[in-house]
Amino acid sequence: LLHDAPEYVIGDMISPFKSVMGGSYKDCELRLQRAIHLRFSLPQEPSAALRKEIKRADQIAAYFEATLLAGFSTAEATEFFGRPRGFNADRFDFTPRSVTWAQNAFLKRFSAIETSRHQVSATAIG
Repeated sequence: LLHDAPEYVIGDMISPFKSVMGGSYKDCELRLQRAIHLRFSLPQEPSAALRKEIKRADQIAAYFEATLLAGFSTAEATEFFGRPRGFNADRFDFTPRSVTWAQNAFLKRFSAIETSRHQVSATAIG
């Protein structure tokens, strides 16, 4: 839920802009990510395996966003993002949503995860 959290603070910049900004943008983004992870009691650095899974999920989402929402052809999306293996668009809901809807969905899911974490911690202590 939090891998794009720095974008909440600094905005979602397009990749070409990030490239132009270079290391300073990436440094800022990384520092924010670490702070957010600390706030939510997560390791500052996700494991290499988790980073790989997050990258794959981002590429899958980018492919379907490009083809279903942004008007890319299948060939264009495949060139930029690769064609997702083992996934098809039928598994996802690509209905455009408002910021308020997304915020509420995030907070609901976060609350469920936090409740689960606290229950596990209480069980381990007791």
